[in-house]
Amino acid sequence: RYCGLAPLVALGHTLHAWREEIATMWRFTRNNAITEGFHNKIEVLQRQAYGFRNFQNYRLRVRVMCS
Repeated sequence: RYCGLAPLVALGHTLHAWREEIATMWRFTRNNAITEGFHNKIEVLQRQAYGFRNFQNYRLRVRVMCS
């Protein structure tokens, strides 16, 4: 079916030709940004605390910052 817009038709052909690769990218792409964000918060907390004497206090502080 012709829509009259050559660039749109070309986009449709490109997406159709690459549909398997595009689907694979969305299916298997993993991102660890959330984990890296938590890790950064914990490192900042350690720098600010100059070392906790009590591990339970440190653990509670981490849970508050990452919740």
